[in-house]
Amino acid sequence: MNKVLLTGATGYIGKRLLPVLIEKGCFVVCCVRDKNKFHIEDSIKDSIKVIELDLTKKDTFNNIPKDIDAAYYLVHSMSTSDDYFELEKQSAINFREAINTTSAKQVIYLSGIVNSNSLSKHLQSRKNVEIELSKGNYAQTTVRAGIIIGSGSASFEIIRDLVEKLPIMVTPKWLKTRCQPIGISDVIKILTGVLGHNQTYNKSFDIAGNEILTYKEMLLGFAKVRGLKRMIWTVPVMTPKLSSYWLYFITSTSYKLAVSLVDSMKVEVIAKDDSIIKLLNITPLSYEEAIKKAFSKIEQNEVVSSWKDSTVSGRINYRISDYIKVPQFGCFIDVRKRPVENQEKCLEKIWKIGGKTGWYYGNWLWKLRGFFDKLFGGVGLRRGRTNIYDINSGDTLDFWRVLYADKTEKRLLLFAEMKLPGEAWLEFKIQNNTLIQTATFRPKGLLGRLYWYLVLPFHGFIFKGLITELTKNDAAKNN
Repeated sequence: MNKVLLTGATGYIGKRLLPVLIEKGCFVVCCVRDKNKFHIEDSIKDSIKVIELDLTKKDTFNNIPKDIDAAYYLVHSMSTSDDYFELEKQSAINFREAINTTSAKQVIYLSGIVNSNSLSKHLQSRKNVEIELSKGNYAQTTVRAGIIIGSGSASFEIIRDLVEKLPIMVTPKWLKTRCQPIGISDVIKILTGVLGHNQTYNKSFDIAGNEILTYKEMLLGFAKVRGLKRMIWTVPVMTPKLSSYWLYFITSTSYKLAVSLVDSMKVEVIAKDDSIIKLLNITPLSYEEAIKKAFSKIEQNEVVSSWKDSTVSGRINYRISDYIKVPQFGCFIDVRKRPVENQEKCLEKIWKIGGKTGWYYGNWLWKLRGFFDKLFGGVGLRRGRTNIYDINSGDTLDFWRVLYADKTEKRLLLFAEMKLPGEAWLEFKIQNNTLIQTATFRPKGLLGRLYWYLVLPFHGFIFKGLITELTKNDAAKNN
């Protein structure tokens, strides 16, 4: 295989699959909804082509090259909209019709394990997509996974939050549900292994590790690896709605994602057989090994992708290009400027802002704002950031989304994803040895204007302290 179409190129799986495909000698056509969200490393720019593709809009399918050899379908919406069930089905039909006009010989679809007689709405949607894609005039290979364990995966991060935050847990009865987790590195090996493999054509395979565990056993297994003692009791009285709120407030997941997860966690996801493991001669990692490998990546700051950077981690679905131009009219604007003695040091601070580093000044106020945001259904500060030192367009940064990040241009632009009666931007840029920090708020109605004046005293305190800390020449002070 030479030319491969990759949908979901900015997603959790897609970001990890891309470099492996390139390493195998493939030229990869990356499909994204918004080019501004796709960061291209210099080392791979000659091995990829980026096209914009919206699976719900047929006119965008004209961007797909006709001479592709295979395609990966890694797209699904984990309840990003109320009608995702129909949207996923129609998207699959649109994709199938488009690929039928190309020279593609194989479509590889990553689905969920659907062996239960009673499926959740989310898993039923995955099965429907599989059925629609299988009607194409190409060979289809379906790979069905259950719980995926890896640094940045939704399952891993939720387990991590629960175990590390709660020494004692009173949990819903679905923690007794059995599943068969698999490490992310094994998923990538399988996805690349089936590419062009004739024996996988027009077949579906369940992929999983060698252990069948309940969710409770997974939590306790995680605690063991981390050297933590945890006590867990399951109770039958916790409703799905209460379970969803429990996950939402304790973990980094969004409420919509929590609802979908609770719905799916009531269904056993156990592989029927391990024929694909034998066919590709893979020895899967154990659950414990997968956790250790994930923490190794975290400790070395080598997390390639995180579910938190996906649109589903936020509360709104939008294109970066729609907001990258900061409005001026009808807005409240707070502009602060300070001279910069050491531009390199200042940029380093800006590029590390948020997450574990914090906001340099008035951190307790940022945390308080995050707490109230989550209390009222927003994202709060739960997402942090994927990489401590590096940041790119499309990344999440606490309750912000990175719209633009160019260190050479010395500019970082953030867009607020917290709950607001309006829209907000925060920009940092260095020009003529001066740091310009600009907060812009476009209010929505009277409530938006009242909000701005209500928080104005806090802004004066926080933003003044922030720019002061960012422009401090700590290196000079220490000499």
